Amino acid sequence: NPKIQSIYLENFPIYKARFSVDGEQVIATGTHHSMFFVYDMMAGSIIPIPKVRGVEERFLRNFELSPDGSFMLLIGTSGYLHLLSVKTKEVISTMKVNGRCTACAFTPDSSKVYSYSKEGEVFIWDVRSRKCLHKFEDEGSLEGKCIAVSKNNQYVACGSSSGVVNLYTTDVCLKENRPKPVKAIMNLVTSATCVTFNPTTEILAVASRDMDEAVKLV
Repeated sequence: NPKIQSIYLENFPIYKARFSVDGEQVIATGTHHSMFFVYDMMAGSIIPIPKVRGVEERFLRNFELSPDGSFMLLIGTSGYLHLLSVKTKEVISTMKVNGRCTACAFTPDSSKVYSYSKEGEVFIWDVRSRKCLHKFEDEGSLEGKCIAVSKNNQYVACGSSSGVVNLYTTDVCLKENRPKPVKAIMNLVTSATCVTFNPTTEILAVASRDMDEAVKLV
């Protein structure tokens, strides 16, 4: 395919890059930097965001963008989650989970955030009030790795270091402290590092980066 454009960020190995919801920007974080870059595709300019005021993190790597395009959630160290405004790239609020947070997912309406801790607990936050609504234990999880919420807000998938992916219904997650999974997907033998639902919530992709071709479609 013909290449439309190409940009180069010097001395900045990219850890994660995502399109903004309006499709006009690309946000990219590095592997060992506390800054990140925004590439404005309409203007063709690269905007460095040198240091986010109020965020005391040595590295900013992992982040999530809310489906409505208004929030960026930076996953910090020591369980800190920093909620930023996409427009201004400034901190709105900081939340904290017990232990260390490894993955987060917004609900499709951007009203809640599911954050998955290294200890296998899932905390559900209200984005508007930044209060923790509920927390539950992911069954049998020794170490949380990745989490996804389906586009119709019906399911939550939690992938752990043992390779097991647990599938829950969202209503159970909001009520019970030890919910039973609808299904436990055991196909991966190495750590589950990625879970993603397709737009119609008919297929769940689970993958592990620790092994070649470790991708399953459920």
